[in-house]
Amino acid sequence: MKKLLVFTDIHIVPQGETIIGLDPLERFAQGLQHALSNHPDAERIVITGDLTHHGTQEEYMRLHNALSDCPLPVSLTLGNHDRRSAFLDVFQDVPITDTGFVQESFDLDETRLILLDTLDEDAANLHGGLLCKQRLDWMDQAIASADGRRVILGLHHPPVLTGFPGMDSIGLANRSELAARLAQHDAVVQILAGHIHRTIQGNLAVNETRNIPVFMFKSTCHQMPMHLTTDDHHISVDEPGAYGIVLNSEDGILVHTEDFTL
Repeated sequence: MKKLLVFTDIHIVPQGETIIGLDPLERFAQGLQHALSNHPDAERIVITGDLTHHGTQEEYMRLHNALSDCPLPVSLTLGNHDRRSAFLDVFQDVPITDTGFVQESFDLDETRLILLDTLDEDAANLHGGLLCKQRLDWMDQAIASADGRRVILGLHHPPVLTGFPGMDSIGLANRSELAARLAQHDAVVQILAGHIHRTIQGNLAVNETRNIPVFMFKSTCHQMPMHLTTDDHHISVDEPGAYGIVLNSEDGILVHTEDFTL
């Protein structure tokens, strides 16, 4: 049974800064140590965006240093708080597509995991997400070349509405386009996302008869309070930080979440 460790929304800030009194780097380091201690048999760590809070080189360097002695391979992609140029200045060895997006695919025996870059730096509202034609075309090729493997997609912005009006207003702008592409690919069996800062399970309907499970993980740091009527997407609460554990077996995909600060 192959195991992936999934982190999201770690929001590294400059030295001396906090978010609602919490130090995101300290919380991430705590979660990383917990994960490595309890799951040393994992194949890889995946971090699905909002790596930093402001997208500065200083913040990316702090993350780079935090990962420097990690014994497992780490795959990264970007969220709305990230900035692509500053990220690539620091993380110079990450896979990128020929159009410059931070996207990657890798295989774990019978499963292929594809990471998608949903950062939309051209939008008036920088917190919303987008998968443009170039990114979707690359995804199509990565799925088509999976050679019979089932496929997991990892991205920052979930491709479903979540019931949080404020967060849904800064969601994936073209989720219907993604659904239309995925309707052509039976191999995709699971989608992993972040962005909402809560543990949520949903489904993306790609046609009248087929739904793809979508699992959203909590942040390692601050969480979205359970207010299902507010339009405010900036509010945060100090609830337990978490990371995900994804198990890949012959029988299918299992997704767990670990509240490591409890």
